[in-house]
Amino acid sequence: MSDWITLKQNLPQKFIPLLLALMLINVSGGCNSKNTNAQSNNNQLEQKIVNSNDYPKSTLSPADLLHKRDRLAMVKNRGSLFCGINGQLPGFSAVDEQGNYSGIDVDLCRAVAAALFDDPTKIEYRELNTGERFTAVQSGAVDLLSRNTTWTLSRDTSVGLEFTPTTFYDGQSLLVGEASNIERLEDLDGKSVCVLLGTTNEQNLTEQMRKQNLNYAPVVFEETDALYSAYEQKNCDAVTSDRSQLIVRRAGLTNPDTHKVLDLVLSKEPLGPLIANGQPQWFDVVKWVTYAMIRAEELDINSQNIDSFFQTNNPEIRRFLGLEGKLGESLGLSNDFTVRVIKHVGNYGEVYERHIGKPFGLERGLNALSTDGGLMYSPPFR
Repeated sequence: MSDWITLKQNLPQKFIPLLLALMLINVSGGCNSKNTNAQSNNNQLEQKIVNSNDYPKSTLSPADLLHKRDRLAMVKNRGSLFCGINGQLPGFSAVDEQGNYSGIDVDLCRAVAAALFDDPTKIEYRELNTGERFTAVQSGAVDLLSRNTTWTLSRDTSVGLEFTPTTFYDGQSLLVGEASNIERLEDLDGKSVCVLLGTTNEQNLTEQMRKQNLNYAPVVFEETDALYSAYEQKNCDAVTSDRSQLIVRRAGLTNPDTHKVLDLVLSKEPLGPLIANGQPQWFDVVKWVTYAMIRAEELDINSQNIDSFFQTNNPEIRRFLGLEGKLGESLGLSNDFTVRVIKHVGNYGEVYERHIGKPFGLERGLNALSTDGGLMYSPPFR
């Protein structure tokens, strides 16, 4: 700075602007050099992270890791969907002796695959317990988790997850023996309760018992099958979980008529699929595929009659089916993605009846359309 002051005092006034310009060019060149070096360092760091053995184990290639925010492109390029499910809960996700998966949660995976590939079989299912499910989403081991998971604020924020629309509204209750004399929550005082580890059911039971100053012994499990096996072997006095799960698993007990699901409801349990945060286009795809099944039921379009709507003059239905407009294109999908979903999987009512209503006699309740007193309705396809 002192050299500049001396030079300024001795230099003719007309040359000062020229000198300032030369100095600025030199400074800018130095900044560009530093920026280039910084960029080079960042690239090296990025490559180091991708190659590190400390990176969470997943099925992603190094190229995928660098571009994992574009999940839609990744799934399309792979040609199949990696879907995380329970696998041990009939009605939601279970596997038969031939290795075929079925259930409401499975059909959501199938609907997404249908929308993407016009083929609901292009899926790799990954059975996850309660301790594995969120890590699998965060690490990218699965593209989508469709596993009877409750939407909560903390899971939506601090855990780094993004919940798509609720596919099943539920509530927590208790499964007990007919001869147990357990009719109310207070009857659990001094008793043992089987519960899945790391679930909202575990947290809700703790809070409810604490509120009423009741003592109990929790018996925790990570696997659904192990939970109900322990209950049937009388290693606990009761099981707590979502009512739908209790009803479904009661039907699979050796003597189901000697057990009952209590009428009490301990909590709200909105269940639905989820993805990792930071994937806006993928979020939109899963969201609108879910809404497509609901909207189809609202429009009385199902897998059996959909062809009869192709000649309709109704502009709303034509837009919904992709006969007019470019709604699918705006999602990165084919314009007839809703047709693919409904033809291959069905509308929401068909899915519910196929997996829950007919096999287990569970009424729609809150899962009915809003026009029938439920909570299910779709935003406009416009």
